[in-house]
Amino acid sequence: MDIAESLKQNREQRGMSPYELAKALEVNHQNIYRWERGVVMPSMEMCVRLADFYGISLDELIGRHI
Repeated sequence: MDIAESLKQNREQRGMSPYELAKALEVNHQNIYRWERGVVMPSMEMCVRLADFYGISLDELIGRHI
């Protein structure tokens, strides 16, 4: 699984729309779409915020399973 797919999957597993996630994180919803399509990558700071928001590790957030 690539990072973009993992970001989308984590959001969908929580039953959130891109708009709801954007509002919760105080970012533009277009950022969510860009991250989930792999157009751009979220910053490291945003990855930490996403992982904290979901209550998961950074490895889980990016779809890395050891």
